[in-house]
Amino acid sequence: MKLEMTGARNPAKDPVIDALILDLLEWLAKGERSYEQVMEAWRTSCPRLTVWEDANDRGLIATEQVNGRKLMRPSLAGLALLDQRYPRQ
Repeated sequence: MKLEMTGARNPAKDPVIDALILDLLEWLAKGERSYEQVMEAWRTSCPRLTVWEDANDRGLIATEQVNGRKLMRPSLAGLALLDQRYPRQ
């Protein structure tokens, strides 16, 4: 199993994008998602909605190779952000 964090820079934050990034992270945390599933659901050609790209740039997404499949999940930083925004009781 190979794990890699994508991205490393911290682009300017936008409250709309930040909310959508949290939605993306929650969706990824709910279950195994292939790269293809993520791209189908979250990739956009709109230059103002760069959710996928910004989440990667912030290091919030991890990629894992399992049995020849590319799987996506929140990185440790992504999980920490979710815990910060939505503390568990």
